[in-house]
Amino acid sequence: MNVSMKKELAEELITYKLRQIQAEIEEILSRWNETSAEQFLQKARDGRHENAENDAIDLRQLLLEEEKLQTLMNKLG
Repeated sequence: MNVSMKKELAEELITYKLRQIQAEIEEILSRWNETSAEQFLQKARDGRHENAENDAIDLRQLLLEEEKLQTLMNKLG
């Protein structure tokens, strides 16, 4: 199914969703006193952050969704 909408509206919606995702990412990183998603994921993987499995899974999903939305935004270019 195709949906038609103005480019500006699509950009606005994508930007809004990206901000939400980025806020969730920051919340997870701040909970673990980390500044880098990659560092957090590595520490969760090797056990330096005990009990971080759920946050690591959530963070991975958020990063994938962020990437998809960035790609979509670039296509609107």
